[in-house]
Amino acid sequence: MTTGFERGAAFVDGRFVPVDEARVPITDVGFSRSDVTYDVVGVWDGAFFRLDDHLARFERSCAGLRLRLPFSRAETTEILMRLVRLSGLRESYVDVICTRGVPRDGSRDPRTFENRFYAYAIPYVWILRPEDAETGMDAVIAATVRRIPASSVDPTVKNFHWGDLTKGLYEAYDRGARYPILLDHDGYVTEGSGYNVFAMVGGELLTPEAGALEGITRRTVLELAAEEGIRARSAAISEQAFRGATELFATSTAGGVMPITSLDGEPVGAGLPGQVTSLLRERYWQAHKDPRYLTPVDYGPAPAH
Repeated sequence: MTTGFERGAAFVDGRFVPVDEARVPITDVGFSRSDVTYDVVGVWDGAFFRLDDHLARFERSCAGLRLRLPFSRAETTEILMRLVRLSGLRESYVDVICTRGVPRDGSRDPRTFENRFYAYAIPYVWILRPEDAETGMDAVIAATVRRIPASSVDPTVKNFHWGDLTKGLYEAYDRGARYPILLDHDGYVTEGSGYNVFAMVGGELLTPEAGALEGITRRTVLELAAEEGIRARSAAISEQAFRGATELFATSTAGGVMPITSLDGEPVGAGLPGQVTSLLRERYWQAHKDPRYLTPVDYGPAPAH
């Protein structure tokens, strides 16, 4: 029996609806001005992975943009649980969004707006599919665009200011690749379009300390590396150091640990996933069975929507 929620479920204006029926007001400045923040948490094998960490970051992002969430942490959790339960998805990409909202009587004063909350659950999204992991990511260091300065748009607050990242994507496609990595205006590595990056440099695993989102997958990798006795830390990474790395990989909720096997058309190391990359990728997916990180979904009868 079909329920209408097989392609996903959304929470809009206090109602649960099939994701294909979800609508955002065209006058919401989250849409018209990108005045919005969001977070994405994965559901894997019927359980949320690091749900509280994602919601804590979401709350910090809202506070950083002076947005007011209409729901408590517990209420938000129940909304997300219900979305996954309605969809029946065992592997899901679950998004929470808070926008500035709709102006009142044409006001441009953000203090007068009623902030809006949206959420949805759809099938799991992959930046790099598991069957492509051995082939890996073909990355380029973008030459035509630099990352938006952190003093203008704080990269630790998840946002939709993707003008620079989208330009980087087009450059990658034009150069026969798919995955751009952007430098900042001082020439240091920041991040890619929806993923953090790591580099093995001088026997140490490094990830950019500035100009990038403080990803939950990134945090997990740093924790797992410490458990494995791998020296790992955040640091400023020059373009030269990045190009000389013996291993490179990217991290994201939408794919976990993803090997980068070529950079600007040249192989990274042997052109295959490296030893450290492979170990951390295996440990990352093993962590999805670790109760420390999991919030199981109750798939009992979904309540009426």
